[in-house]
Amino acid sequence: MESGGRKPEPRVAVVVFLLNGKSVLLGKRRSSTGDSTFALPGGHLEFGESFEACAARECKEETGLDVNGTEYLTVTNNVFLEEPKPSHYVTVFVRAFLTDPTQVPQNLEPDKCYGWDWFNWDSLPQPLFWPLEKMVKTGFNPFPT
Repeated sequence: MESGGRKPEPRVAVVVFLLNGKSVLLGKRRSSTGDSTFALPGGHLEFGESFEACAARECKEETGLDVNGTEYLTVTNNVFLEEPKPSHYVTVFVRAFLTDPTQVPQNLEPDKCYGWDWFNWDSLPQPLFWPLEKMVKTGFNPFPT
């Protein structure tokens, strides 16, 4: 139970497979949940916001990058019971591309991320953030066929 006796409620997150050639952008998390694991850019869906708008906003806020061509891919149901603060996220995964392929990611939220880099999909860094690791293990591929 959360303070005040209310039960915790699921939240919605939008995360972005930001693709550049055969690489995907990942950041090393700085958080009580999944600290030092590699994760996609993304965050909480705001009231009335579309998945695409959330993806663009979060990429800009976290990395300074402008994205386009945003496309819905899949959704997962993630319950984090083992974490210091148990939580439940419905996570919407989208794919997007850089508006300007020469743009370089910046770490605009150093309190939440150790830094961003491009990683080849066939040789991802370890450890991956649990929801992403789960997807990778199923053979999921974010690249257009």
